[in-house]
Amino acid sequence: MDFQTILAKRRSTRRFLPRPVPRELIDALLRDALTAPSARNSRSTRFLAVDDPALIARMAEMRDYGSSFMRHAPAVVLVLGNPTKSDLWRENAAIAATILQLACVDRGLASCWVHVHGRPRRQDAPEGEQAEAFLRELLSLPGQTRILCAVALGHSDFTPAPLPPADDEPVIWL
Repeated sequence: MDFQTILAKRRSTRRFLPRPVPRELIDALLRDALTAPSARNSRSTRFLAVDDPALIARMAEMRDYGSSFMRHAPAVVLVLGNPTKSDLWRENAAIAATILQLACVDRGLASCWVHVHGRPRRQDAPEGEQAEAFLRELLSLPGQTRILCAVALGHSDFTPAPLPPADDEPVIWL
């Protein structure tokens, strides 16, 4: 698949078929994502892959908004960063997550980014417990690792509508 086709096909997809994604395929996707550039080549991004349906269902409880669809995903990858390796760990992780999503399209899978960092568990309590704290406790993550997002992925027969044209001028030339 050429790059323009990958860009045209990449959409946030929240509907997945109940079909497992082989671990070998997930490993290949993560190898692709590990090629992402990072600030000063710090390579501060790490991944945690989950394919256990019961654990994914628990992870989907991290927020009361925007994450419930994850329980139907056959796989979820947490995109992690290490702030001791780079103060730009969030940016590095975001680039890697984007490459991961593009790699999913290239290999015939659908995906959706679910933001974790800085998001509360309860929408009506923005200063309350955070989604990241919930996942850290659930998954026993090491202290120096932070979570930027989760990428739910799998096979899907859903075809999202194409992106509508921008309603403003997204590019300025000088």
